[in-house]
Amino acid sequence: MSANNFSSGPIGSLELEDKLQRYELLHRIGVALSAETNKNRLVETILLEAKMLTNADGGTLYLRTEADTLRFEMMHTDTLGIALGGTTGRPIDLPPLPMIDPITGAPNHKNVATCAAHNRATVNVVDAYDDARFDFSGTRAFDASNGYRSQSFLTVPLVNNEGRVSGVLQLINARDRATGATKPFPADEQAIVEALASQAAVALDNQMLLQGQKDLLEAFIKLIAAAIDAKSPYTGGHCERVPILTEMLAREACAAAEGPLAEFNLDDEQWYELRIAAWLHDCGKVTTPVHVMDKATKLETIADRIETVKARVEVLIREAEVAYWRGCAALGADLAPEAREAGQAQLAAARDAEVAQLRDDLAFLSRANIGGEFLAEADKARIRAIGARPYVQGGEARTLLDDEELANLCISRGTLTEEERIIINGHMVQTIRMLEALPFPRNLRRVPEYAGGHHEKMDGTGYPKGLWAGDMSIPARIMAVADVFEALTAQDRPYKRGKPLSETMKIMAWMKRDNHLDPELLDLFVRSGVYRRYAAQFLPPELIDEVDEAAILAVEPKPFVAPPALERRARWAGFLPDYERAFPEGRAAAGVGAGLASPRRAGSGAAPSAE
Repeated sequence: MSANNFSSGPIGSLELEDKLQRYELLHRIGVALSAETNKNRLVETILLEAKMLTNADGGTLYLRTEADTLRFEMMHTDTLGIALGGTTGRPIDLPPLPMIDPITGAPNHKNVATCAAHNRATVNVVDAYDDARFDFSGTRAFDASNGYRSQSFLTVPLVNNEGRVSGVLQLINARDRATGATKPFPADEQAIVEALASQAAVALDNQMLLQGQKDLLEAFIKLIAAAIDAKSPYTGGHCERVPILTEMLAREACAAAEGPLAEFNLDDEQWYELRIAAWLHDCGKVTTPVHVMDKATKLETIADRIETVKARVEVLIREAEVAYWRGCAALGADLAPEAREAGQAQLAAARDAEVAQLRDDLAFLSRANIGGEFLAEADKARIRAIGARPYVQGGEARTLLDDEELANLCISRGTLTEEERIIINGHMVQTIRMLEALPFPRNLRRVPEYAGGHHEKMDGTGYPKGLWAGDMSIPARIMAVADVFEALTAQDRPYKRGKPLSETMKIMAWMKRDNHLDPELLDLFVRSGVYRRYAAQFLPPELIDEVDEAAILAVEPKPFVAPPALERRARWAGFLPDYERAFPEGRAAAGVGAGLASPRRAGSGAAPSAE
């Protein structure tokens, strides 16, 4: 752009210096616009720098919407102290300007902003009150109510590389730099603003394109999360609630002014990265068989096999009844009536005792079929004794319970066998594999680590990699706290009821003591009241009880020593091949060709999982 674009007469030394300063400012603005990644800061930079270039008193930036309107994005007027939109946090409560007349269907040329957009040309108005081309009635009304006088207008369309108008920049009341008097916008300043508008249009277009890609990615990720939750009616809100809780705790961690978290902070891109990871933290569940993920009782597969056991017991009850009648028939006809009655009474007593015992055993098995926190060895012995009872099916002698049913009913904790727990834990391996296979851009490169670490523990006994505290990022540890709390309080699990706050926080205190959860983050979780704010939003009132916060904060983690860094890296770097060699049956059981988590790690400690 040459000097002739800005002035047609001779240039004095002061005027030349002023124009050079504007060139430099325009250059700096262009660099700033190309580097800005936040849309609110971008629109604010465009408007404020344009006002500075022209010394305008006020201005408005409009953005074009998909509905073909111009939406007020930012307004700023110095003398009235108005600053709305952009980074101010104060919204603009004005209706958008229609590009098309809703009655006639014709292009709207009555408004100066929409006219500039339609014509893709700058409109320079010397005095709005004397210009009959446009409807300034709204401007007059605004002036009357605010004691203002709108005079000169410079309205410049933001046209992108494809020739599409993405917005409109409007400046109001150019001021003389020496006297402060309102004046028209001169031609040379108009040219500078047009150059700025051209750069701004490209920057805005790139920003909106990037934002559109981000929105698409987030929508797709939420679609995956919704599909996972829809796959299992019992985890319908887990993939939605964990990101909410993760963000709540992360904000408190960023606000920490002292302690180990004082230096922790997240910028806009890192917040986006954390949100993506939180939504994807269980994406590997798409490979988990539904009958394992939804296993509500120990004997459940596609259906609960306790019903089959009940049918077998009913057969045994009928056999006891048949045995009674056969015994009665076998009593000799020559017996005296008293002896016959005594014999029948003895047979009836034996039958009744047998039936009572069968019904009691069935009730016991039904209770054992419901997963709990602990199954005593005496109960396991009784299950085996009941299971060994002879039973005839199709003329073939069997036991009341087969080996697989016995193994399921003798599960000590929960409803899953060790093989099924391996399959469930395998969703973490699948999550890591799926995410590491994606070509995440640089600003999302930590998504696999954040999402794949929420079942790890501070002392290296978690899964799938068995990481230690020093090898885990703070966001991954935050997600672990969120995942455990959501799992303990969730109301939609088939195998357990949601726990009240007092019991939940007591369990989490134990996990703090046993180095399963980060102690600093759990203390922050308590002190900040995040758990209560979440509970108020998502838990029923009957689960929100008193929590002994002082007792939780007083818990001290057990000391432990992590192996040297080289040993730790060697351990988790090869966790997939090691697992697949050691547990090939886990891969086959999963039906997904995946290496899964070590049963030693999965079963160590009382750390609940969201599964």
